Amino acid sequence: MASDLKDMFWKRLDNVQAGLLSADSERPVPMAPQTDRDEKAIWFVTAKGSTAERAAKSGGDGRFDVADPKAGLYATIDGKLDLGSEDKLEEVWNAFAAAWFKDGKDDKDATLVKFTPHSAEVWATENSVSFLYEVAKANVTKQTASGGEHGRLAF
Repeated sequence: MASDLKDMFWKRLDNVQAGLLSADSERPVPMAPQTDRDEKAIWFVTAKGSTAERAAKSGGDGRFDVADPKAGLYATIDGKLDLGSEDKLEEVWNAFAAAWFKDGKDDKDATLVKFTPHSAEVWATENSVSFLYEVAKANVTKQTASGGEHGRLAF
């Protein structure tokens, strides 16, 4: 089951538009993930001087929390932060990142952070129609609803 859940995790994470990234025990901030399953990494475009960038400079730990009903993914992901390269920044650059930097990917404040997951607790749920069916069925049958797949993953 863990390999199926891990597969489901990476596939659904591709559809997540934003989550909350935290590092160094500071407040979490909304960030748009760029997944790279082959590299087992999640990339974030951030500003130089941000908490994520400072933690990445020292190879610090981070946490990425996801609650995305459209993707059917809820997860708490712990991992390590490192700085990314200019080439990778060019590769993952998109309209979401461009909205935050005046001079686009050439903005002197734009930088890339690599998040390498160590572990995660994951809930992969059904789509909203299936979920509503489960809720209705549970109320009629007096049984608990199925919340989908749940488990802990190690990467």
